[in-house]
Amino acid sequence: MNYQVFRLLGCIVAASLLVSCGRNAAKNAQGQLVGVQNRPHYKPPVPYGMVYVPSGFFHEGPSDQDINYAFSARNKAITIAGFYMDATEITNNEYRQFVYWVRDSIAHTLLGQVKKDKDGNSYIDWKAKINYNDPATQQKLAAMYYAPEDRIYGRKDIDVRKLIYHEETYDLKAAAMDKGKSPRSSFIVKQDVPIYPDTLCWIRDYSYSYNEPMAKMYFYHPAFDNYPVVGVNWNQATAFCVWRTNLWNSYREAHHQYIEGDFRLPTEAEWEYAARGGRVESPYPWGGPYLRNKKGCLLANFKPGRGDYAADGGLYPVRADAYWPNDYGLYNMAGNVSEWTSSAYFEDAYSFEMDFNPDIQYNAKPNDPPKMKRKVIRGGSWKDIGYYLQVSTRQYEYQDTSKCYIGFRCVISFLGRSMSDFSKGKLK
Repeated sequence: MNYQVFRLLGCIVAASLLVSCGRNAAKNAQGQLVGVQNRPHYKPPVPYGMVYVPSGFFHEGPSDQDINYAFSARNKAITIAGFYMDATEITNNEYRQFVYWVRDSIAHTLLGQVKKDKDGNSYIDWKAKINYNDPATQQKLAAMYYAPEDRIYGRKDIDVRKLIYHEETYDLKAAAMDKGKSPRSSFIVKQDVPIYPDTLCWIRDYSYSYNEPMAKMYFYHPAFDNYPVVGVNWNQATAFCVWRTNLWNSYREAHHQYIEGDFRLPTEAEWEYAARGGRVESPYPWGGPYLRNKKGCLLANFKPGRGDYAADGGLYPVRADAYWPNDYGLYNMAGNVSEWTSSAYFEDAYSFEMDFNPDIQYNAKPNDPPKMKRKVIRGGSWKDIGYYLQVSTRQYEYQDTSKCYIGFRCVISFLGRSMSDFSKGKLK
């Protein structure tokens, strides 16, 4: 009898402990489904140098006659989710931050300025200093410099071919199609990308034209710091986006802040939607139908008339913030330099793409045929006629090709319905 009483008392105590543990797990829940408490309040940070492009609807494709009769950009109704976009093309000085980071990371590794965390993972000690002018340091970094026979007047210049960024990404599309059958490692893509701009493209792109000063100075000289970077192929632009994502999220993690999404190249549809600036059936970012304003001033940097490159105020590319921005605050969405998108180029893409956030991607392998390496470029450039400045005009270039008239800008998806929800305090 006493045994049964003690057993009953034990069950009552155990039950009370379970109830009390449950109360500790969800304080003040009163038995209700209230979600996990003490979650951080969220207010979307606007990345530096970017502008907000709200969600919306537009008609993708020509707003005027298809003068080439190419039928590669037929009109289609498209809905786009909101995102942030760089107000300007990525500049020489912004891309130089990427180049210097890669240079310094290689140097820190060669100097042994590397630490390990508690799990045995190696990481660079960024607090350590590097004096590139110190002879002893130069000797330790000999692998980074040109060989003696490749030097000019004996100068120890860094061999830019050795500035390689190790990129690791996750192929979400392949993982989605796999439906969980394969291990995660099957979809981790690792590749090494040489990241220094191809400065010789200024000479290679144009036969019988004296562009040597641009090849020597455009990326190097501070006079061009705020000009759009060129000579960067699609692979390099994508690597820049991966690095920028890691740079931002590493800082946020170190300061106990939630991480954001990924910086990336815009899709073709996102680019056109942003370039239109909310205007309906307008051929240019400023509206149109003309390339001049009412005072007769040209509104973009391109090749006007019969080829007077200087008529618009710029012979080559101009500052990334030149001319007036469109209604979203985006500069040079027409002219200056053409821009890479993430989209693979297919002539009939509009006939089979989705009408909601359309996205056609294919990251071609080195041994793929050239046709599979085509990527959409948009916006026209300083060397193009007015037709290529239209927001609907489609062009392509090969992803492993660099040109002196192609640059890029980044986007990052907006997390939420609308910025107004947060500015009015509706959501926390």
